[in-house]
Amino acid sequence: MTTSISNRVAAIQMVSTHDIRANLDEARKLLEKAASEGARVAVLPENFAVLATSQMVACGQVESSEKPVIRAFLAEQAKKLGLWIVGGSLPLAHRPDGSDIEGKVRASCLVFDDQGREVARYDKIHLFDAMVEDAQGQYRESDTFEPGEQLVTLDTPAGKLGLAICYDLRFPELFRALREQAVDWVCLPSAFTWQTGNAHWHALIRARAIENQVWVVAPGQGGQNSEHRRTYGHSLICDPWGKVVKELAVGSGVVTAELDAEQLIQLRKRMPVWEHRRL
Repeated sequence: MTTSISNRVAAIQMVSTHDIRANLDEARKLLEKAASEGARVAVLPENFAVLATSQMVACGQVESSEKPVIRAFLAEQAKKLGLWIVGGSLPLAHRPDGSDIEGKVRASCLVFDDQGREVARYDKIHLFDAMVEDAQGQYRESDTFEPGEQLVTLDTPAGKLGLAICYDLRFPELFRALREQAVDWVCLPSAFTWQTGNAHWHALIRARAIENQVWVVAPGQGGQNSEHRRTYGHSLICDPWGKVVKELAVGSGVVTAELDAEQLIQLRKRMPVWEHRRL
């Protein structure tokens, strides 16, 4: 993990709607705020630009074309602000190998460096098919999305990053595999329902941070997104000891924190659980 420059990162919380242009305008303002607060890397929430399931396939086809809207927006903002951007998630109608997806899309997290170059792509592996006691009642991401299959890590100004999205949080083996690749921090763009977030959000994030001794940066959707959808919010940054160092409960906004490299080094030295594994 780098110690020679600022390791400040930002978790951006949004209350996205079905208006893509309005969502992008809100994301722009929040990215500018993150940069003004000294962040080197900013992480947007899941579905930050496209929230409506009915828009996903058509939008994914545009984003996979030669004239993407959201990808161009992210590249432009990264270059203009001199900011690394982890682009939450957006739909793509092609796989990493370039092959087309028929009738579905992938929920893809794209990373752009501070020159506006696309440097990484992670496709959400675990899809949320569940019954939830809210106004929507049932979620079936697999009807719209094709799951990814590859772990993705990369070096950033704030250390080596592992990528995950929302429902991935419930699968500790994914985080274990990311730690196997020597990550310093993991980001988790999310859109947790209010019910599941209220029950498990903090517990799961703190557990993933503690058991893997990594920082976790978890931006989410946080409010009444539509008539039938209320998201939990509580975007946060959690240290490798499991302490939540910054948090925003509801509404749009930005939380930032330094990912203390020395704290991570010393914790792993004092309690070398990775070397103590037996299974």
